[in-house]
Amino acid sequence: QVQLVESGGGLVQAGGSLRLSCAASGRTFSVLTIAWFRQTPGKEREPVAAISRSGGRVYYADSVKGRFTVSGDIAKNTVYLQMNNLKPEDTAVYYCSAGRFVLGDYWGQGTKVTVSS
Repeated sequence: QVQLVESGGGLVQAGGSLRLSCAASGRTFSVLTIAWFRQTPGKEREPVAAISRSGGRVYYADSVKGRFTVSGDIAKNTVYLQMNNLKPEDTAVYYCSAGRFVLGDYWGQGTKVTVSS
């Protein structure tokens, strides 16, 4: 089992920044990818960014490219999502997911991000 805890969400004005953290514990040696997803009411959870264990491969959704940066070290059990130039449409609950692929087997409880216009 892998446990994930997200933090860093909050309320920010459009154009502002937030940094989310995902802290992993448990059998993290099995984790090859940590991904960030987000979800708004009535919509499916969508992938935002992901990073491989080595850090050599990253993924970004088109909607966040150039604004969000995923970083961290899975081996050290912490991954970050730096979010800059936030827009109201970025408002969502953000989740981190861990597993072999972007769509992981383990999920955190989520952290809410609200961007006001």
